[in-house]
Amino acid sequence: MNAKELNQAIQSYVRTETFPVGVKIIKEEAALPARAKRPQRDLGYQITICQSVSFSRRYGWSIAMNGADLSCPIAQVAFGYEEQPAFYAEGNLACGMYTDTLEAGAKSELDVPKFSAEESGFYVSYPLERAEVDPDVVVIYGNAAQVMRLVAGMLYKRGGSIPSTFSARADCADIAIKPLQTGEPQVIVPCYGDRLFAQTQDHEMAFSFHFRDATELVEGLAGTQKGGVRYPIPSFLRYQAEFPPTYQKLAGLFGEGK
Repeated sequence: MNAKELNQAIQSYVRTETFPVGVKIIKEEAALPARAKRPQRDLGYQITICQSVSFSRRYGWSIAMNGADLSCPIAQVAFGYEEQPAFYAEGNLACGMYTDTLEAGAKSELDVPKFSAEESGFYVSYPLERAEVDPDVVVIYGNAAQVMRLVAGMLYKRGGSIPSTFSARADCADIAIKPLQTGEPQVIVPCYGDRLFAQTQDHEMAFSFHFRDATELVEGLAGTQKGGVRYPIPSFLRYQAEFPPTYQKLAGLFGEGK
């Protein structure tokens, strides 16, 4: 299964409001997609990783970026573009905003998935329907019911549950780095920055997974749909409505002359 076939299946079974997005880490600049926009060069400013995904899922743009294009200091560390200084590791960025103490902040920063310099490369995001190459990771934004649908599809053959962690921070790392490092799909609660900078809405969640699981997901979506789990969620309508007393009295009058 290629990226475009996966996109068609997602649109058929899940019907997302925005484009499903592929994410690929590309080592060499010469290998970047020819039509990909470089934020600093083509937009004239740096952006966040979450903005890159949002450009892809809302505008249909392909974005290719590295540290020179990236405005978010946390993502500079997470994606291996900068060394982790003591100031960061000590918890100074989290303390006072997300945590009560430096110690708690340090735990939060330690928990952020990170690429080594060797794993790092150009972060490329693009809508699956325009994919020129297959992605490393796929991320799909949707409402809670659509994410539930994706979870059900992924578990159709493997059973059990999907392990995910939530911190309200750095969801860009959870979306791309964690599936690559753990091999496990992730349910994503969008972080504060994703909402603030990338315009992710209150009703939205996300689901990301390693592209190698694409066939399994699509077969699971087909199997669960056949079993009755589908989107839009069908309403249960097989019941008789109840009416207020005056309506019931009128209904009784209809039968008096018969």
